Amino acid sequence: MDWTIRGKPIVAIGLLTADDLQALGASFDRAWPVDDTPCFEGLLQAIDEADRAIWRQRDRDETKG
Repeated sequence: MDWTIRGKPIVAIGLLTADDLQALGASFDRAWPVDDTPCFEGLLQAIDEADRAIWRQRDRDETKG
């Protein structure tokens, strides 16, 4: 999938704290706040599960090789 914003390719998506945004400075203007909703909690859980699955697979691959 080829995702863009204003014709420019998206190269990263991040979950940042308010302190992270402050550290990036005023020139970082493409942040969208996320409401604390049940759907967001589900998204975070799905990301955590996917990350664990990747590491489990890497561990299995390393023990085989």
